Amino acid sequence: MLADLGERSGDIALQCSETAGYLSELNRRIQGDRAHLDELQAHMDRLAASQSESVAAAQELNLTARRAGRIIAEGHEVVGLSINEIAGLVDHVTGLEGHLRQFLAVIEAVGGISDQLSAIARQTRLLGVNAAIEAARGGEATQGFAVVADEIRRLAGQAGDYAASVGDKLGQLDQDARTLIGGVESNIVRGRDVGTHIDRLRLSMAEIASLVTQFGDRSQAIVTCTDAADGDVAALRQGLGSFSRSAGESATRVDGARAQLEQLEGMANAMLNGSAHGPQQTRNSRYIALAEDGAAEVSAVIAQALEEGALTLDALFDTDYQPIVGADPMQYLNDFTAFADRRIQPLLDRHTAQDAAVVGCCLIDMNGYLPTHISPRSQPQRPGQAVWNMEHARNRQIFMDSQTRRALDGEGDFFLFTYRQDLGEGRYRALRSVFVPLVFAGRRWGLYEVGYLI
Repeated sequence: MLADLGERSGDIALQCSETAGYLSELNRRIQGDRAHLDELQAHMDRLAASQSESVAAAQELNLTARRAGRIIAEGHEVVGLSINEIAGLVDHVTGLEGHLRQFLAVIEAVGGISDQLSAIARQTRLLGVNAAIEAARGGEATQGFAVVADEIRRLAGQAGDYAASVGDKLGQLDQDARTLIGGVESNIVRGRDVGTHIDRLRLSMAEIASLVTQFGDRSQAIVTCTDAADGDVAALRQGLGSFSRSAGESATRVDGARAQLEQLEGMANAMLNGSAHGPQQTRNSRYIALAEDGAAEVSAVIAQALEEGALTLDALFDTDYQPIVGADPMQYLNDFTAFADRRIQPLLDRHTAQDAAVVGCCLIDMNGYLPTHISPRSQPQRPGQAVWNMEHARNRQIFMDSQTRRALDGEGDFFLFTYRQDLGEGRYRALRSVFVPLVFAGRRWGLYEVGYLI
């Protein structure tokens, strides 16, 4: 009956261990989610700050749009007046062409009169010459007529000179006028181009005014959207904060439940261990015997090595664990590691092979360090495969759980406990383990462990 009670306690401990493992994983995930929530809240805080800046910027943008609208409206009016004045000036310049061409007609008419005056002056000069000839023929009787003829010739010469001078000046005036007309015509062409540009400018100003109006409408829409988004962000921040607090409370409750299960597991393990020390045979008896035989053989090998000088006490009890660079999970070396791999590992392999239910045999020092393990659990690590390494490269790692600590600190010839084997990333495997204390030179070194499945 006592044996059956112990077995039932072991089953309870196993179930508690498995449940506590699930709760630990759940708690780990909740804590991870809470950490993500904290990060998300930090992002939300930054988003809220950015949103506040966006709201302020949108409001400023709206004010700027309104100012720009007023300025464009005023500028449009001023530019319109200026354009009208320029257009009037262009029309005035283009109107000069007709007046200048009328002026050319007048110059041409005056030039014709000048030519007529020159012809009259030539005829008058010929008339004076003829009169002088006739007066010379008449002798003294026509002497007075000769004086008149001379005066006529003199006046005709002056008239011809004046006509020639007027013709030259009219020619120069005509040339200057035509040059001026050419320049005016060029300016008229430019004026027409300016008119085209003025029309385009009017159209551009109208388009700018339209764009500014649209810009104002859009900026007002942005202000409306940012105000709405600001409210949504505030509500989301509040919701995240509430959810984060709820997750924290859930994690605390789960952790409390896990702690209670571990206490129950400890009590059940105490009953299991007490039952295992009774005289009755149980299904654990075989594995207890395997553990005691294995511990005795390992102790004998180490004791002989100490006696022969192949191993020193300082090396055996070395706790200066040296990290192996690049190991993941972290592995360590000490002065006992090489000896353990060479002399102890073959013993562990042989004892593990004695029963199919045995998961593995190993050594654990007082700090939870495993200097060696069975060969399948002592493989070289694979870079970047931490999960695989956790299960297949368990040697040279440091493990510690409540049951192992209890066995290390307890007094007794052996300890039978149910515990969770850590497989990494929140994965566990529930085992039963027999822990046999190892003592050398009167000093507690650690444990010899046999883990098995039931």
